[in-house]
Amino acid sequence: MYFILLLLGIIFIGYFICIAFFVGHGTNFFFIWFFLGIGAITMSVLVKKGIWSGYVPLWLRRIFTILVCAGGILFLVVEGFIISGFSQKGPNGLDYLVVLGAQMKTSGPSKALQYRLDEAIRYLEENPDTQVIVSGGQGPDEPMPEAQGMYDYLVEKGISPERILLEDQSKNTFQNLTFSAEYLNREKDAVGIVSNNFHVFRATKIARKAGYQRVYGIAAKGEPFLQFNNMMREFFGVAKDFLVGNM
Repeated sequence: MYFILLLLGIIFIGYFICIAFFVGHGTNFFFIWFFLGIGAITMSVLVKKGIWSGYVPLWLRRIFTILVCAGGILFLVVEGFIISGFSQKGPNGLDYLVVLGAQMKTSGPSKALQYRLDEAIRYLEENPDTQVIVSGGQGPDEPMPEAQGMYDYLVEKGISPERILLEDQSKNTFQNLTFSAEYLNREKDAVGIVSNNFHVFRATKIARKAGYQRVYGIAAKGEPFLQFNNMMREFFGVAKDFLVGNM
């Protein structure tokens, strides 16, 4: 047990360091790996020195074990739902695509957002009658609204401006989908939600909760090295939106 905890702690902190100094990131969520690493290493020390078994009451150890096991099972179940969205591509002939925003940098779309836009371009080129709604406001660290940057990228890649609608006020996924719904008919229009694979499950569930009757997920790829971080963050996103009634 000591060795497993120590190894996990080292892996978690190593992953944190790689994200912080070599890969880049859009939010500070990745600090969770640092705290998980410190927690695992601390636990390994407690186990090795006999403090955990010698000084912590048995009833408290059992409660802790039950909570950890229950949390682990819940985590795996939710991650299974998240993974179910990875292969979704949507049918041909949709009336609209809604491309959900992600970080816009001074140099252009972040890698995650570029993946979403490239997937949208692929679909739009194959379905010339489909319109696209680009959805995302401007964060404090962004040079422009995400929708505007997405519009510019699509036009640069050859998508006609007449096919693109801008929704530039939303700050989260729920707002993306509720604000974008003002441009379409939620009951009649067939709509594809374009996002990175780890985000599609939650996005389509929120869309259905928001009244979209004919909604389909269209999964773009995620950044490979950040996939574990994004799926961990998405677990909390699903839990939050479920608890507040967004899905």
